[in-house]
Amino acid sequence: MSKITLAYFEISDIIPLAPGGAGFGSDYMTKQNLSEQQKLESRRLRPVNPLLYGLLGRVVVQGALVKKYNAHFTYKDDVSAYRGKSYVVVSNHASRMDYVFTAPAFLPDSFNFVVGYNEFFRSHLAAILRMAQVIPKKNFVHQPYAIRQIIKVIRSGGRIILLPEGMSSISGANQPCALGSGHLLKSLGVPVLYTRIAGGYLTAPKYNLTDRIGRVDVEAGVLFTPEQLKSMSADEVQRALDEKLYHDDYEWNKTARVKFDGAGRMAENMHQLLFWCPRCGAMLSMESGGDTIRCKNCGNSGHLNEYYDLIPDGDSVLPETPRVWFDMQREHVRSLVRQPGYTLSECVQIGRLPEHGYLKGQATSEICGEGTLTLDADGLRYSGTRCGGEWSFFVPIRQLPTYGMCTDVSRFYTFVDGEFTEFYPSGDTAELWFMATEEMHRAQGGLWRDFEWKTRGD
Repeated sequence: MSKITLAYFEISDIIPLAPGGAGFGSDYMTKQNLSEQQKLESRRLRPVNPLLYGLLGRVVVQGALVKKYNAHFTYKDDVSAYRGKSYVVVSNHASRMDYVFTAPAFLPDSFNFVVGYNEFFRSHLAAILRMAQVIPKKNFVHQPYAIRQIIKVIRSGGRIILLPEGMSSISGANQPCALGSGHLLKSLGVPVLYTRIAGGYLTAPKYNLTDRIGRVDVEAGVLFTPEQLKSMSADEVQRALDEKLYHDDYEWNKTARVKFDGAGRMAENMHQLLFWCPRCGAMLSMESGGDTIRCKNCGNSGHLNEYYDLIPDGDSVLPETPRVWFDMQREHVRSLVRQPGYTLSECVQIGRLPEHGYLKGQATSEICGEGTLTLDADGLRYSGTRCGGEWSFFVPIRQLPTYGMCTDVSRFYTFVDGEFTEFYPSGDTAELWFMATEEMHRAQGGLWRDFEWKTRGD
């Protein structure tokens, strides 16, 4: 049986680096006999080349993508005094397009991004991520390598863009930042600037991979000075992060009234995200297509217009917004997992990252086995096959706060013994696995809690 250990940004990761240089990609380029994962984790990174970054930032991002997505930047504070110095930028993680909505706010400064580990194995991203000295982070598990590279870049006078939620928004609003984020920022001791993105999720929602062009508003400012970090505890920094970065795109668009071009498919695949019927309470009963979402059990239905207004059909009953629906669904799942003996079990296929070469197209892993995945109050179990042989693992629930989600709401992943393992459920259940695991983690005393204002009185 295999096991993983709990990790976010842990205190044990903040340790001195060994001295020595790290030429651009030198370790990576000379160890051709290693697997891609070994090559990736043997690299020692440095601040990104400003000429390369400037080319990408001004020509590709600012010159093309910012215009394409109609992004607008405003400044809550004057950030000019920080230009050219070492600092960290944090942001809410609105969508898969957040590099377009964060870095341009601080041009001409260059940044090393922190990006999900698995993205380095996708063929259309692999080269540019390595060239740009992007730091790979294994989300929601212990990885001293990533923290060491962050420290190294900062100590070398560089700048970091970090999205402390760890994964782009599923619901249209934030999840709490990963535990340890406050400690990391306090330990780095450099200024922390921020962006808060509005409209990013509505441009690229998690349940659909087709962009919907409308408008994105980005606010930039100063979150912490070094003096403020010194005077605050790590917990205070953590709470301030959650408070400052929180944003709900659906609430924003009630006032902004931005029209997003969904090409008549605004609700397509939304049932993968919203699987519980708010009228009859049936689970996994929703279906969606075009602009419509409907319960197969009771016929409760509605449609989503280009402003993301959720409009009930006839006498149907729907929540005020998809985010409100999402949170009501979570409350229902929370009540289920707190019942004695709750178990979630399903046949799944599993995938892994390639040892050599990269994934093509929209692939996020190579299918390598199948078996049964089970969640209960003890933790997560898998029993089945992997790479032609029998394989099983167990993850204690307190060490499993949530999963990662590479693209859309069709599959999810975690790391087992440090190795990326992706799950392809047999039904449209990925979001149920997320909610059940997160709420079971919390019910059993796990440290990653929901926002206090959402759970007060539980």
